[in-house]
Amino acid sequence: MYDLAIIWDWIAFAVRWLHVITAMAWIGASFFFIALDLGLRKAANMPAGVHGEEWQVHGGGFYHIQKYLVAPENMPEHLIWHKWQSYITWVSGAALLMIVYWVGGELFLLDPTKADLSLFQGVLISGGSLTIGWLAYDFMCKSKLGEHSTLLMVLLFVILVVMAWGYNQIFTGRAALLHLGAFTATIMTGNVFFQIMPNQRIVVNDLKAGRTPDAKYGKIAKLRSTHNNYLTLPVVFLMLSNHYPLSFGTEYAWIIASLIFLTGVTIRHYFNTMHATGSGPHWTWAVTILLMIFIAWLSTMSGTETLEEAEARDLTPYEQQYASAAGFEDAYDTVTGNCSMCHAREPVWEGIRWAPKGVVLETQSDVARYAEQIYLHAGVSNAMPPPNAVQMDDDARATIVAWVRAAKSE
Repeated sequence: MYDLAIIWDWIAFAVRWLHVITAMAWIGASFFFIALDLGLRKAANMPAGVHGEEWQVHGGGFYHIQKYLVAPENMPEHLIWHKWQSYITWVSGAALLMIVYWVGGELFLLDPTKADLSLFQGVLISGGSLTIGWLAYDFMCKSKLGEHSTLLMVLLFVILVVMAWGYNQIFTGRAALLHLGAFTATIMTGNVFFQIMPNQRIVVNDLKAGRTPDAKYGKIAKLRSTHNNYLTLPVVFLMLSNHYPLSFGTEYAWIIASLIFLTGVTIRHYFNTMHATGSGPHWTWAVTILLMIFIAWLSTMSGTETLEEAEARDLTPYEQQYASAAGFEDAYDTVTGNCSMCHAREPVWEGIRWAPKGVVLETQSDVARYAEQIYLHAGVSNAMPPPNAVQMDDDARATIVAWVRAAKSE
């Protein structure tokens, strides 16, 4: 029985669920503390060492919050550390990347039309690039560049653009944008794990030992936290991009991803200024809208593989496994007869201009490449095709199930 695919899909769903929940908690905490920090106000009779205070109302009660710029005189009994949201978000995201893009690398990671890579080579580039990215960024922050925050952010943007282009040269468009998001998220979690938390522990240990904490540790943590604040929105876009082929399914996907980082800066600049002054600069919304209009236009400039090129291309070993299996011809006729009117390079179904999720099912290599997805969506479940579009009967679904299970048993 080929029920392993079902089990594996549920594992991926569970890990994705965990990833989304913890990401919400991390992003929510980040936004809250940035807004809180920028909204602090001076007040009379504040305790020694307090930089500012803020009153908030929520859930039927009032909250009085005070911030110590360095640290209070004595260590409080109850101290809440905001770290696990970041750690679990990254760990669950890394696990999801491995499940989808490493284990399912022949389908989702590698693009044979871009680079002739083995799965091992692809996985090595995938994991290695995340590590190298953090090391390069951390080195820049610790160098003299760390004293010039604006220049540092510009150089970080240049690195992200280069990585976006590089990923797009070797991976599928979907994997390229997802890896750029993982690259950025690794920097963000690295900031928390290697810089923000260690510096805060130094301050806490100084308090416990009766020493006066050095203000420089707080400044280091604040710099890294500010970077995370501006990177958050682009990461969310990149993590959602795999559901929208217009974001990843063109040769200019790397430019689209790069421009998204600029929209993250403009949007956060508005809210950060608003939290600090009570009014944000409205020109940022005009810039953001213009960038999004340009991104939408750019997404239609497709340079993807044509039908003729796909038919002429040799099958990869992964595709050959399914194309040579018993029942493939019948399954191929079933899929093209029920799915290719929408899942085509040029869809003919009214109202659909691009193949849903970028999945095309026209040639034999197409159908063989997406065999396991077809099995899950149109074989063991009736998720596809939509019942108001095509009524696929049980015999057709059984044909797909028998074909995929035959391929896995050979």
